[in-house]
Formats: sequence, C-alpha cells, structure tokens
Amino acid sequence: MLAVYLLSQESRLARPIPRSSWRYLMRRARKRLAQIATASLLVTVAATLPASADESPKPLTSPTRAAALAQQLGNDRSGGVYYKDGHLVIAVTDQAAAKTVQGAGGTAKLVTRNASELASIHHQLDQLGNIPNTTWGVEASTNQVSVEVFDGVSTLGQDKIEKVAAAHPGAIRINRVHSKLKLKAATNFRGGNGMTSSGWLCSAGFNVKNASGTVYTLTAGHCVAGTGNIWSVDFNGARIGTQIVSVFGTGTSGYCDGVTRGCDYAIVTTDGPDIAPLGNVRFGPTDVREVVDSRYPAEGESTIRAGIQSADTTGNVIDTSVTANIEGRTLYNMLEVNNCALGGDSGGPVLHGTTALGLLSGGTSETTCSSTSSGTYRNYYTKVQTILDERLLHVY
Repeated sequence: MLAVYLLSQESRLARPIPRSSWRYLMRRARKRLAQIATASLLVTVAATLPASADESPKPLTSPTRAAALAQQLGNDRSGGVYYKDGHLVIAVTDQAAAKTVQGAGGTAKLVTRNASELASIHHQLDQLGNIPNTTWGVEASTNQVSVEVFDGVSTLGQDKIEKVAAAHPGAIRINRVHSKLKLKAATNFRGGNGMTSSGWLCSAGFNVKNASGTVYTLTAGHCVAGTGNIWSVDFNGARIGTQIVSVFGTGTSGYCDGVTRGCDYAIVTTDGPDIAPLGNVRFGPTDVREVVDSRYPAEGESTIRAGIQSADTTGNVIDTSVTANIEGRTLYNMLEVNNCALGGDSGGPVLHGTTALGLLSGGTSETTCSSTSSGTYRNYYTKVQTILDERLLHVY
C-alpha cells in the first residue's frame, strides 16, 4: 500500500522528488495508514459488541405492574396474574397478547378461558346464594374456578354446585376439604366473666399460667364437684375447657391448710378453640382492670370484687384466716371481706387494686349490690396465693 501511495504521489508531481520531500511523504504515508487501521478496528469492534442492556426489557417483578398490564390487555385477552416458581406469569388468550407481555419483560402463558368468562362462572355460583361450608373463586394458575366443599355441606347445596359445573365442562374444579368453616373471632375471657357447667352458673376468678405458659382458669370448687366436666362461657356457649382440679371443704395432700382441711377452688384448662383468655378482670361493660401480681392479703386493706351478677368496688379485708362453716362444709384458712356479692358470683375475684387476693366461696345472703353497698356484709374467699404456690402457677 505504501508503494501504491508513493506511485500515486509521483504521478501527481511528475517530477523527481528531493530527499527532504521523500522523508515528508513517508511520514504522511505512515500516518494515513495508522488512521485507516484504527478506523477498521473500530468497525470490527462495533460489529462484535453485544447489544446494549438498555435495549432488552427489564424483567417484570412488580405485581402491580403485572396487574396493570393484564388490565391493559383487557379481560377478553388476559386470564389473570399469578406467581410460579417465584416468577410473575400473565395468562393470555392469543399470541399477540403473549408478545406484548414478553415485550414488557413478563412471562406469558396461553390459556383457553379469559378473565370475563371466569368471572361470569364465578357470578353464576354467587347466584346460588349461601351454601354453608363452601367457597369458590377464580384461580388464574389453573385457568379455572376453584370450588372447595367442606365437611357439613348439605347434599342440596352440593347438587346445586355440581349442576353449574356440568354446564361449564373443565372450567370448574371441585375439591373436598375435611374440615368445617367457622369464624375466627375469639371470645375474650377474663376474671368476672360468667361460666357454666352441668347447669351451674359461676364466675371466673383469675386466668393463670404455669412455667411453660399453659393457661388455666381459677373458679370455685363447690360449683361443680369432681373433675372432667366441661366449662363454657355463659353468654355464647364457647368452650372454655375441662375441670382438672376440684377442692371443696376437704384437704388433699396438704392443699390449703393441712391434710384434713380444705378450702374452695377448681382449676379449669383454658384451651377452647374460640377463647382468648386475658389477664384482667371485668367489673362492668366498660370497666376492665388489669391484674399485675398476687400475694397474701393484709388485714384492713381495701378490696374490690367482681362476678357475673354483681361488682363492689368499696370494701376491706376483715380477717385473713377464718374458719367458715357454710351449708354443712367447713372451710379453713379463708379470707373474710365486707364487699357485697350475689348468687352466681361464686369463684369471682377479689383484689386490692391490681393485686389478686382471692376467689369467692360464699357468705351473707344479700340480694342486691351497688358500688357503695359494702361494709355490713361478710363474704369468704380462698386465698389465691395459696393455690398459686401449691400448684406452681402465676397470674399474668
């Protein structure tokens, strides 16, 4: 190429070239060759470089963006959005829609039924009305309406669903689930609430726990003798649990005050599926008071008490260790207070402020109570700290 260049230069000049001009022409030739080589290299590199990353769509990872894209396609061309193996998938009904999804960085799945068709089938099932223990809804991943039939569904209800399914072959999938449907709202259960068993109404004293966190409810032992009986909340029948300890007027291996002496308490497991046992006491519809701790009572200290039938917030401890002879039973080591109490309040709590003191057993035969009625009454309680110490429990 250098020769060609020089020859061309010679032909142009048409005269002998001086030595100084010859050196100049050589330098120009080398420079020109370098420029040509550089340009050629740039062309080669440009041809071999991959396309810019900005030219490819970013992967579709936002559910909101995926839903917006499906909506943009329309219910007649899309069948919903779902995750599969950690990736978002948009169901589509034609190849053009699939290319739109792929162009937006998404994964497309061709299906036979669009969102409008599935919604119409869903609506037909809704028109059947309430069929207890059933559910249905559109499932984008299977391109079907999924129906779940739970235990307890009626034969008539199931027949209605199957009739709709028969009208849409392959579009409705029916699954059987061996469980019943129920609302998850739990009954708040606290001291002072009413509880029933074997036809008897009594009051919850305190909810307590053992070292592992298992919850129990304390109430009066004379309400229902023995163990194994089931307790329920009085106002809605929600199951509280099973009575596992019952002490009334007879001591058992040292409980309360000696081998042959007894007090009056029962322990109930608080494990009902719809129960939310709380560590406080109900004194009225809007008057709930926390239980912070427990201890043995002191003579003369102020007391408040509650139960399902009444509450009295003005009283005092009269005596901290009384033997009470009530209806043929002798109760030892009882706490005596002058708060008012009514039938049905048995098992209910007495406190000093936020401190648990005792569980009501019985006392004088008053027929009405008010917040200012205490002072002349005598009611007797099993000291709660005795129970907690004996049974390795604590309030919460």
